[in-house]
Amino acid sequence: AGVSIAAMNAPKHPSDYHIGITYDAALKSDKPMMIVFYADWCSYCLKFMPKFKILSTIYKDKLNFVMLNAEETAQNTKLAQDYGVSGFPTVYISDPKYDNRVLMPNVYYQDLGRFRVEIDRYIRIRKLLDGK
Repeated sequence: AGVSIAAMNAPKHPSDYHIGITYDAALKSDKPMMIVFYADWCSYCLKFMPKFKILSTIYKDKLNFVMLNAEETAQNTKLAQDYGVSGFPTVYISDPKYDNRVLMPNVYYQDLGRFRVEIDRYIRIRKLLDGK
């Protein structure tokens, strides 16, 4: 009756997940980005990361995915302040091309279906803006 290998290897912090690309790389891309602002001590962030990973797989062709530890560097702390982050996790779709930011309500974090409806809405609007 030992601890399973899966449990031993399970991520213990949100930063143990390595999803997506850096914020700076996402800024240089033509695609909008989905940013999750998190803190490593945040248990809700840890619970959200598997969902973020699923979304990053489903939408990899339409969005860049960025994980930002809001407490890791001065640049990340400044970005979190700039985005008005007041709790963790906080998820935004950010589109540098159109200077647009959309906050995803945390009520969606438990419901991938509702989350996907909002992502799909954003992607439809983005296509209209792009004239496609």
